Amino acid sequence: MKYWLLKSDPESFSWRDLEKVPGKKTIWDGVRNYQARNLLRDGMSVGDLAFFYHSQEEPPRVMGIVRVTKTGLADPTQFDPKSKYYDDGSSPGDPRWITVEIALERALPEPVPLPVLRGAPGLEEMVLLRRGSRLSVQPVTEKEWKIVSKLGGMKGR
Repeated sequence: MKYWLLKSDPESFSWRDLEKVPGKKTIWDGVRNYQARNLLRDGMSVGDLAFFYHSQEEPPRVMGIVRVTKTGLADPTQFDPKSKYYDDGSSPGDPRWITVEIALERALPEPVPLPVLRGAPGLEEMVLLRRGSRLSVQPVTEKEWKIVSKLGGMKGR
């Protein structure tokens, strides 16, 4: 199993929005960065866990945990001319943008704000905390996963 962090602007799609979706599952659509797309396409596997991170909140914070339930899905927004994520160079036969389906696993008992992450020993190399890191999909090491989970009030994982 691998671990990830998925960033979302809560005005676009928040943790609360995921809680309200029937079945508490959704696709992680709208990613338009090739490095992030490659992580979604080539790095993620069914069963992987990810932190759901609110990026445009003050302060930004880890809200909860989601599980990857499907991989290799064509992002439907690339084919919708009305979508801001439309890509006229992509076709259903050869989609440019690939995504995954995620399911809500559990909320963190205590959301973990960015300043707490920055001050936590053992997270110095976390991709999220590196200067200039803006990727919406990021790998998380097992050690980092355990530290952030503990900061969020999780026992065990």
